[in-house]
Amino acid sequence: MAERVGVVGLGLMGSALSAALLRAGFEVQGCDIDPARAEELKGRGGHPASSPRGAAAGARFAVLSLLHSGIVREVCLGRDGLAEGAGEGLIVIDTSTSRPEDSAQIARELRERGVAFLDASLSGTSRDAWERNLVAMVGGEAGDFERARPLLAAFARSVYHLGPSGAGARTKLIVNLVLGLNRLALAEGLVLGMKAGMEMETLLAVLKDSAAYSRAMDQRGERMVRADYGSPLSRVRQHHKDVRLILEQGRRFGAPTLLSAVHQQVLQAAEAGGLAEADTSAIIEVLRRFAGIPSR
Repeated sequence: MAERVGVVGLGLMGSALSAALLRAGFEVQGCDIDPARAEELKGRGGHPASSPRGAAAGARFAVLSLLHSGIVREVCLGRDGLAEGAGEGLIVIDTSTSRPEDSAQIARELRERGVAFLDASLSGTSRDAWERNLVAMVGGEAGDFERARPLLAAFARSVYHLGPSGAGARTKLIVNLVLGLNRLALAEGLVLGMKAGMEMETLLAVLKDSAAYSRAMDQRGERMVRADYGSPLSRVRQHHKDVRLILEQGRRFGAPTLLSAVHQQVLQAAEAGGLAEADTSAIIEVLRRFAGIPSR
């Protein structure tokens, strides 16, 4: 009999995770605030649920893919939440990018109700999830992590236990700090090339073949050159939220986040310029405008 998994949040990433779990042989029941998302899950062989409580019913695991830790708290501990539908031994696996301190607090409160909680942040895009090419960074009890490892392996090529609750969420913010600055550096370099009249495809090919290479060039280079910001792998507003959390962590621990402070201003300008729902490659449009190059 297939092991049952509840999934709450069926957006870009949640849909990809649920599909990976179904392919791996899990029975998936999921819910989303958009009923159409649950119908899409049904079309892939899953079972729609009307609430987080319903998604948790009879499940061994519950996977969350939500926007921020405030929603995670409501889904876990609120009315019709996971805790109300949890059977014995439920392990909640939160893949959202959350505030680490919130993750640790939610874990404590769920533990009091007999529910285990892992902050299992993911590095990669929704496309990576479809291809089982994510990296999972997990915080929580070691025993819960080991029990959840086979499920995590259904969508992640690498799985790391980073320490107690909150450690996975904190590691994800550090990863996103470096990744976001890679994207910003690429955009800045390409705009300099534009101002100098260089051929963009050739410049991008050189950057990819040089010591400056980063995976951001594979994921976002062509999008920046072609102004292809639709069908987002990740959205500007989502990464802006992440950078605000990164700056908060810097203040908390007394670590300098000088470049991230500049990045936050670029993302703020992107949102103000109508690019909140665009792919994060759209940050190049902010730099184009600063450079006096017409927007596309």
